Amino acid sequence: MTASIGFIGLGNMGAAMVRGLTGVSVHGADLNREFLESLRDDCGLIPANSITELAETCDYLVLAVKPQHAKSVCDELAPVLQQSQCLLSICAGLTSQRLKEWTGSTCPVVRIMPNTPALVGEGVFAVCLDDESLTFEQKSFVGEIFKSLGQVHIMPETSFDAFTAVIGSGPAYVCYFIEALIESAVELGLARPQATEMVYGLFSGTTKMCIQSDKHVSQLREMVTSPAGTTIEALIHMDRQAVRASIIDAAKKSFARSVELGK
Repeated sequence: MTASIGFIGLGNMGAAMVRGLTGVSVHGADLNREFLESLRDDCGLIPANSITELAETCDYLVLAVKPQHAKSVCDELAPVLQQSQCLLSICAGLTSQRLKEWTGSTCPVVRIMPNTPALVGEGVFAVCLDDESLTFEQKSFVGEIFKSLGQVHIMPETSFDAFTAVIGSGPAYVCYFIEALIESAVELGLARPQATEMVYGLFSGTTKMCIQSDKHVSQLREMVTSPAGTTIEALIHMDRQAVRASIIDAAKKSFARSVELGK
């Protein structure tokens, strides 16, 4: 029998996950009824009229609302949840313990942290299976179902703040560096459309090279760094400006903020 999974909230991430899932019956509830209908037409999502209807239908429920709305949703869910169900949360900063408290510890809770490349099927997911009430079947299902959307890494919840700081927030760091390189190309006289296309190619090509090569990333960097050349001049300038240390410190700042939000 095909498992059923219901999404509560269908914003960018929830909708991306719905579109990417395979081999499962997908249901959804959202205030935007028109969008629900469009997802039904696009990818076969089964719209629900309410959160409680969704809970009465699905084996797995994905809490994909904004964190500030999670408490009210859990209050509505709690009376209709069954012990055999499983609640999955992608709400940033909300611990499994808090979610269990809000739902009366009726069913197991799985905390999931995706990142935005899931929108194009290249996400990186952290999945916490710490809840001792999870069955083997539930652990297996959750560990496999999101692989169609990218990488899935099973890790303890104590590692989630580090994951958030580096991987969850990471797409913003990469976009920040992409923007800087585009601006540098424009300042040096290249047309913006051409500069943008070339920098995108630079990042996608370099990432592909790192993935496919058997060389360490440091060795790949050295391959471009000729003695007394242009690249070493730029890299030494970055080292003098402590760019590497600034990136590490920025991730640590993000980590500290993630810990703070979870309290």
